[in-house]
Amino acid sequence: MLDDFDRRILRMWQTEPEMTAADLAGALDVPTARVTRRIERLRETGVLRGVSAVIDWAALGYGVEVSLRIQIDKTVAGAFDAFMAAARKVPEVTEMQSFLGRVDLRLTVIARDMAHWQSLYRDRILTLPHIAEIEALMHVATVKTDQALPI
Repeated sequence: MLDDFDRRILRMWQTEPEMTAADLAGALDVPTARVTRRIERLRETGVLRGVSAVIDWAALGYGVEVSLRIQIDKTVAGAFDAFMAAARKVPEVTEMQSFLGRVDLRLTVIARDMAHWQSLYRDRILTLPHIAEIEALMHVATVKTDQALPI
């Protein structure tokens, strides 16, 4: 699906995502139109899903991150969908992943401080529907975070 030219574009963009098509073309020593066409094709095929801003939530005053492992009460029809719909409405839930196995879902939740976390947990998280079991894991440190792929 990807040829060497596509890979070169993606490798460069991963290391310097602020580069424009003209910047990429200059670095690759090819015409800007060629890079632009390739970028359009990468978007059309779904390889490039979009451009986003990466915001450091800690810099905005959120000092607590918690990972929640949740088991859903699967004896209730539609419980999984009802839980996910309700959890999506909690703005402090920054990520939700589903799993096969003992844990059904993992939520990442941010809070300003421990008092805010306690309020969120009691008033928003524990009131989510169809929770059979929940385990909270307090985030201590990020050991590795890397969105770059080995292209």
